[in-house]
Amino acid sequence: MNKNSFEYKFILLLSCCFLLLQQINAQFISPEHNYARNSPAVVMVQAVFSATVYVNEVKINERLFYKLVDSVKRLDTTGTILSPGQKLDIVVKALYKSPFRFFSAGNNYFRQARRVHSTGTGFLISEDGYVVTNCHIIDRDSAFIRSKFVLETFQEVTRANINSLQSSWAMTLTDQQRDLLYNAYGLIYSQVSSMILFDLKKEIFVLHRTDNGKGETTTAKQEVNLVLKGAPMPGKDVAILKMDNVKNLPMMVFSKDLLTRIGAQVFVLGYPEPATTNTFLAAEASIEPTLTSGIVSAVKRSVGGWPVIQMDAMISHGSSGSPVCNDKGEVIGLATFGSFEQGSDVLASGFNFAIPVSVVKQFLDSASLNPGMGDATLFFNTGLSAFYQQFYRKALEEFEKVEKLNSSFPQLHFYIEQCNQRIVRGADKQSPPRQYVFWMMALIAFMTFGYIFYKIRKQKSLL
Repeated sequence: MNKNSFEYKFILLLSCCFLLLQQINAQFISPEHNYARNSPAVVMVQAVFSATVYVNEVKINERLFYKLVDSVKRLDTTGTILSPGQKLDIVVKALYKSPFRFFSAGNNYFRQARRVHSTGTGFLISEDGYVVTNCHIIDRDSAFIRSKFVLETFQEVTRANINSLQSSWAMTLTDQQRDLLYNAYGLIYSQVSSMILFDLKKEIFVLHRTDNGKGETTTAKQEVNLVLKGAPMPGKDVAILKMDNVKNLPMMVFSKDLLTRIGAQVFVLGYPEPATTNTFLAAEASIEPTLTSGIVSAVKRSVGGWPVIQMDAMISHGSSGSPVCNDKGEVIGLATFGSFEQGSDVLASGFNFAIPVSVVKQFLDSASLNPGMGDATLFFNTGLSAFYQQFYRKALEEFEKVEKLNSSFPQLHFYIEQCNQRIVRGADKQSPPRQYVFWMMALIAFMTFGYIFYKIRKQKSLL
């Protein structure tokens, strides 16, 4: 086709218009808007392992212990040189330095019913309750489960033993003395005592946010079913869960780009342990997702041969399964693993990896899942777009549609209240009436086709 011809120029014009429309539809959103859109669909995933635990008791050799106490008493028969606390400190340090001399395994077993938790993050991908997360959160190996039971059981038994000793001595141990005894018992339990697990069971729960209708966030907990799972790293560390008897839930959408660009900005929403277990924060604050940001540092290949996204966005224990979003609010990956500092078990800052959507979609295809945008989420996202453009009346219309479908949609009533307040203050930007937009588009179309008709007639007349 001749580049100077009318047809070529017209097709080029249409292509430019199409690209412009694509750019408008793919408009970037602010980090605040990104969080507002996606945080309602972020959930906490919890695997609960329960078992009956039998622990071999550890007993103290009373003959040697009282011999030690008598030797300390003889150091100061008058009681004027050493205080009772100083004498106790000598005894505790002696127990700490030679634990196997004073402690040994007994013949009796303690029996306890115990539960341990493995916690991470996930996100809703459909309005009827399908959740994507990491496989390793719900599929811990037997060594990990046993170590968790050993640690928690040991901690409880050790505290009981130390409290018993403290009571029998009629003395109050200092924090340092308790730590020394704790370490002594730790060494004994790890090498002398034994532990047996019976009737091990696993349950999987999802904790998600709901709106109580007053603009306040509450937490709902629901047991879920496992639909499909891969294998923990170095396998494809993806799992799909299903909540039953739910509808019109918030959800997140995947990017259509199967792999992201290096240097692209990313946002991670999840539940890192430093934020969820901080003792200075209220317990109800733990369900509020944390937002971290960064850039895509590289796209590398795993040992399994499939791609992984390297990013410098901060993640921590508990962030596993977090959605990684682009600056359009779309999910591009699943935060999965970090990097350890060389020679330590400390996570290296800024060297974290996510499984891309191309791998996640393999699991969706295997489970025959092709979730579309739910109405409640569509209305909510449309309302947010209008809200952040200051069209508060339009936003309120959309949020009220959400309310009719799901009145407990997270953060819904907060935005309804915000819209009402800003409308009252006169802060709403009045958008042009729809009929004006329609007639303007009709006029442009009429002029375009009139011009085309004129050009065609003119070319025919020249022939």
